[in-house]
Amino acid sequence: MSTVRLVEGAVPAAARPTLLPRAQAARVFLAFALAYFISTLLRAVTATLAPVLSEEMQLRASDLGLLAGGYFLGFALTQLPLGTLLDRYGPRKVILVFLAVAVAGCAGFALASEFAGLLVARVVVGMGVSACLMAPLTGYRRWLRPELQLRANAWMLMTGSMGTVASTLPVQWLMPVTGWRGIFWVLALMLVLSMLIIACTVPAWSSGSASPAARPAAPGRPPMSYGDIWRHPYFRMMVPVGLVNYGGMLAVQTLWAGPWMVRVGGASAEVAAVGLFGISLCLLIAFWLWGVVTPALARRGISTERLIGIGMPLSLLALAAAIVLGPAAGWPYWAAFCVSCTCASLAQPAVAMAMPAQAAGRALSAYNLAIFSGVFMAQWGIGLAIDGLQGLGWSVVASFRGAMGLYLLASALAYALFLSGWNRVRRAKLVT
Repeated sequence: MSTVRLVEGAVPAAARPTLLPRAQAARVFLAFALAYFISTLLRAVTATLAPVLSEEMQLRASDLGLLAGGYFLGFALTQLPLGTLLDRYGPRKVILVFLAVAVAGCAGFALASEFAGLLVARVVVGMGVSACLMAPLTGYRRWLRPELQLRANAWMLMTGSMGTVASTLPVQWLMPVTGWRGIFWVLALMLVLSMLIIACTVPAWSSGSASPAARPAAPGRPPMSYGDIWRHPYFRMMVPVGLVNYGGMLAVQTLWAGPWMVRVGGASAEVAAVGLFGISLCLLIAFWLWGVVTPALARRGISTERLIGIGMPLSLLALAAAIVLGPAAGWPYWAAFCVSCTCASLAQPAVAMAMPAQAAGRALSAYNLAIFSGVFMAQWGIGLAIDGLQGLGWSVVASFRGAMGLYLLASALAYALFLSGWNRVRRAKLVT
């Protein structure tokens, strides 16, 4: 999919990955998929719980945005050390330690009695589940054939969408039985179960399959640092759409679509949960389709950059339509916005394949840092804008529309920066 291809023959024999047999690869995928399912459920559940938490804890829009964004703040804080840890110790050891932290965060959230406690617990949860996608992607790079890696990435994201679906109507149905605190105890138990399955299923990072980054560098070729990755033209080209467009889409999906339907559209919490379910189901189908079609698109020479170049304008149009329609913009408009943004999800594996193979884990973590920093900034920033505009005397509806309008401008600017970087990369290739 990317214009930069991984040439397996260029990797020294000692550094080549240890491919898993088909049946074992399927079991490993399912074990990781369960953990990622739970992590995305935790990521998105604040959208469904927003009305209850706002009423019980007397939260303002900025508080709600900060609470939801706390997950992504914790997520972002761990990304740089996570890449190094994955290269050194492997996915199995790292994800088990991180998931134990997530269990503690869920327990803290269930026990919290004030906003500060909720926020700290939310950050801890984000730190704990931050390995749930990076660990499998690092493992897949070593254990799966190159042509299967984009598909595995897309289907991991599809599994994540299942978690987001589960955070909507199922959580709404469970609320009267357990309350929101009980839901977090259930999630803590699910995390413990996923840890047991991973411990029994995922292979250890043996010396034969260890990352090339963990081995001594070849003479005269120092290992690629995070600074080298950040300065790489391809990485810099992809950062704007990951930080603003894709990160903002996740912020809308996991938080602001719900309050929009309730406070702008006048929907009840139950109706909003149905809308969030619809959005998540559309995303699930979109990621499944990406997994199906990416091999055929790669064979036709259609690059990741071209798909992003086509898809991003569609997302800008969908977002603009929702802002203009205001109260009439129901969940299908937000689903159209989110689905058209999924083209940006292809950037993450493309960035990894654009780097030397021994830097793949750090490239994945660095790009993930950009995405989830963007989610945090968008979730909190939109909330601050809503409160700020209301402070200027704007109505609730006008404040939401104004805040989304500011995000639309930022998204258009990020897309323009992507196009500029793409042109520079193409010109450089023509020169070389």
